[in-house]
Amino acid sequence: MLNLNTTAKNTWCPGCTNFSILTAFKKAVEELAAAGFDKDKFAVVAGIGCHGKLPDYINLNSFIGLHGRDLPAAEGVKLTNPDLKVIAFAGDGDAFAEGVEHLVHAAKRNSDISLFVHNNQVFGLTTGQATPTSPKGYKGRSTPTGSVEEPFNPLFLTLASGATFVARAFALDIEATKEIMKRAIKHKGFSFVEIIQPCISFNDTRAFYQNRVVPLAQGWPTDDLEKALGKVREKSEKTSCGIFYEVAKPTFEEQI
Repeated sequence: MLNLNTTAKNTWCPGCTNFSILTAFKKAVEELAAAGFDKDKFAVVAGIGCHGKLPDYINLNSFIGLHGRDLPAAEGVKLTNPDLKVIAFAGDGDAFAEGVEHLVHAAKRNSDISLFVHNNQVFGLTTGQATPTSPKGYKGRSTPTGSVEEPFNPLFLTLASGATFVARAFALDIEATKEIMKRAIKHKGFSFVEIIQPCISFNDTRAFYQNRVVPLAQGWPTDDLEKALGKVREKSEKTSCGIFYEVAKPTFEEQI
């Protein structure tokens, strides 16, 4: 059995749904390794935030970069050693605020890396400020009377920017999250996965999402960009999870 544990003390809040994401990722790596992937060819990159502690808790090659700058670091790792399977982790503040320009360009280039975004709709590490995905009306340290902004649509942006793999998962569905992670890692090109992740300390959305999350319809046509764009923009009482879009195109690294 592959041992991916480390001796680092885990400092996430008790019950944090980051534990679910870490479990799903460990399972994904274990199953990929059992299928022939070389454990030593995985490279994990993270930014700053609660998610950024994940590399400390998994025994893989890793690098922790600056806030919002995990994608440039991941692209640099991939360019330097194209044989590596590079997986970047980010938070919603990390990816969609400070790092949004890097997200757009990594998707446009079709860099051969995977990005898993822990989207809890709040800056959790700094105790509760609004992020670009916080719902309108969210009351936190930076918006005590409620945010007046409409939330950001990360799936629509990444599809429009040229990502060749776009998916959404729910952190508390560990098995489904694991399967999406495996597909994303195996995909050749820029893989984007938004992981809905309730923050139990500052934005506990567990009850809201528990009965709201539904899988995409069986047989969903993942090669239809227009259908994917329409699906991620639709207004619905349900939140669809699964792989919205996946196509094969030349990667940035192949072309240079």
